[in-house]
Amino acid sequence: MSRDMGTQTTNTASQSTTNAQGNGGLPLPQSDRDVEHLQGHWLLARIGKRVLRPGGKKLTGRMLAKTELEGKDVVEFAPGLGRTTQLILERKPKSYRGVDRDPQVVDIITKLTAENAPSIPTSCALHDAADTGLESESADAVIGEAMLTMQTERGKRAIIAEAYRLLRTGGTYSIHELGLQPDDLPEPVKDEVRKALARSIKVNARPLTEKEWRELLESEGFEVLWSGKEPMALLDMRRNLADEGLGGVLRILRNMLGNKDIRARVMNMKSTFHKYSKELNGIAFVVRKPAK
Repeated sequence: MSRDMGTQTTNTASQSTTNAQGNGGLPLPQSDRDVEHLQGHWLLARIGKRVLRPGGKKLTGRMLAKTELEGKDVVEFAPGLGRTTQLILERKPKSYRGVDRDPQVVDIITKLTAENAPSIPTSCALHDAADTGLESESADAVIGEAMLTMQTERGKRAIIAEAYRLLRTGGTYSIHELGLQPDDLPEPVKDEVRKALARSIKVNARPLTEKEWRELLESEGFEVLWSGKEPMALLDMRRNLADEGLGGVLRILRNMLGNKDIRARVMNMKSTFHKYSKELNGIAFVVRKPAK
């Protein structure tokens, strides 16, 4: 993971929400890449998909329902297009700080939070989630989705440790990631799934089983309060109707069908997800920083 240090943008203006070209007309991350080399989640964002989490809007909602946010100081790692950011702000936190290493995401979140939460302190910093530059014990809740999966074990541990550092005692860290199942899935099968994902989505995804995620979080000092799972159905029609609505699905189909290169990439991803649907899931945890 690269480390982009030292820039922070504070909200000053309102802007409209995300569309296929970016939030409020701003360019999406990796907008300069060709279709063949574009990471899968930004490819889907380019054609207008708004919900990009493996367990969908439902699992994000379940996770947030178990996370106390009202009146709390909240930090969000890698907020992406800001769909979860909007849900966080609806729960009336005391403050919101986003952290992302992509300057285009920083611009998107800065504008989004200005529009949706003009009455509370909000900011988005250009930093790496493993080294945020934020003050220790300054947050009641840290939230991160679909980003630990993309890291090596060392990278995962660095980000989890940073969340622990930022939290006050009793604070919670909530994650929504890609999982493997069952817990006793053979190692050769895990490797096969990870390699297939890397070829398809152009990211070295390293999902873990529920047991492995739990042990990783506990080994960094957290205690697990809750966990939940949903099918990994990112490109299934039923999931997309639930997440995007009929209008959103029609927008995605129109954008996909109009570009044969994008269509080929999306169908390849869908084929991979379907092939390993029994081994993949969306998994979420809410964990707490205990008193010492």
